[in-house]
Amino acid sequence: MEKKYNVYGIGNALVDMEFEVSNEFLQRHEVEKGVMTLVDEDTQFRLIDAINHEETVQNPGGSAANTVFAISQFGGKAFYSCKVANDRFGDLYLEDMNEAGIDTNFKRQDREDGITGKCLVMITDDAERTMNTYLGITSNLSTQEVDEQAIQNSQYVYIEGYLVASDKGHEAMKATKEIAERNDVKTALTLSDPAIVEGFKERFEEVVGASVDLLFCNEKEAKIYTGKDDLMEAREALKKEARRFVITQGKNGAMIYDGDTFVDIEPYGVNAIDSNGAGDMYAGAFLYGITNGMGYAGAGKLASLAGSRIVSQFGPRLKWHEVQEIKKQATSTD
Repeated sequence: MEKKYNVYGIGNALVDMEFEVSNEFLQRHEVEKGVMTLVDEDTQFRLIDAINHEETVQNPGGSAANTVFAISQFGGKAFYSCKVANDRFGDLYLEDMNEAGIDTNFKRQDREDGITGKCLVMITDDAERTMNTYLGITSNLSTQEVDEQAIQNSQYVYIEGYLVASDKGHEAMKATKEIAERNDVKTALTLSDPAIVEGFKERFEEVVGASVDLLFCNEKEAKIYTGKDDLMEAREALKKEARRFVITQGKNGAMIYDGDTFVDIEPYGVNAIDSNGAGDMYAGAFLYGITNGMGYAGAGKLASLAGSRIVSQFGPRLKWHEVQEIKKQATSTD
């Protein structure tokens, strides 16, 4: 039976606020560079005031949201479970999902009063992104937001690793995987961030259980999760954790394990200015590819091209016409 959705995603709903800052700014304000740190709203406002910059563009985001958005842009069909408040940022979020053709759990719930989560994204001139996140109401995302019917109607579930940071989010991750396995739906998980893997490794292991069908991570996350200092050793260890996996390597491309052999994906040389959303875009393009008839090598090429385009601009999303250009370029080079 043909499924309604290529991918069911679950993750934190956050509105991104992106600024360019210096390394000295991060040091002066004791912000740990290159990772995501959970903060309270006052800390977030204090940093924005310190940046002393005109208010930046506010875009609906969140890691898994960016991924399902990419799937929709490439021509796939996605569902997204998350939690936003009954405020203007929540309105903005819902409008964005509706315009992108992404179905959500909001039709089945009343939004609560509160504050929709926000992510302060600070970009340094080496293109590295540093995130300070105030979760707001998404810290209460729970099994209530898990949509069993939508999972049953999907080829894959895609679980955002950041959810391990909350007790309720962790339970939602486990519930999503359990429902998927019970209904023969494949499970994909992203490790999301080195600091999150380091701080919540045991929780990740609970979600992974015997295995996941597809794991996304970068080199640093792979090493932390497996406890290996050498990447070759880490990738061998990952075979025990995931049936298939993708390790992104930034400017060095990516390595994919397809369940049988390793496939090296060559990078596309670009001038990187902002790495925010690169992993999300990679996962979205890759999931679109493998759920729409592309092999792992072809999906890897598409994802590498999409990721290279993202890091050469500011912001975690591409314009719709850019996605069509990437699809055309990827298929013409096969």
